[in-house]
Amino acid sequence: MAHWLVKSEPNKYAFADLQRDGKTVWDGVRNNAAALHLKTMKLGDEVLYYHSQEGLEVVGVAKVVTESFLDPSDPLGRFVAVELAPMRPLKQPVSLQAMKANPALAGLEMIRQGRLSVSPVRDAEWAAILKMAGE
Repeated sequence: MAHWLVKSEPNKYAFADLQRDGKTVWDGVRNNAAALHLKTMKLGDEVLYYHSQEGLEVVGVAKVVTESFLDPSDPLGRFVAVELAPMRPLKQPVSLQAMKANPALAGLEMIRQGRLSVSPVRDAEWAAILKMAGE
């Protein structure tokens, strides 16, 4: 199983919205590198849910419930989407500032390439973030 991090602006689609809806199509990703990560996601992969723009923190854990398929919001059919379902909110959110200060997360793709909306998370990074969240 692989681990990922996805970003969403909480005023557009917060983790609470995902919890309410039960699952969602993760579409609209147009950055080629981020889209490649979506294409790589497998059923059951776990995903950290990060609030961007406001909050700037990891707030929950989701899982991939449908592997990549053509993005219904892409009229040209070049990009893919996946379906995500919520697993749980974190006991305490983990801020971007705290992640940047943690040496164990120095290589975290989300920090190194901050503009990516979908990025991989190594097992050790995943464990470090969950530990920071009190999990």
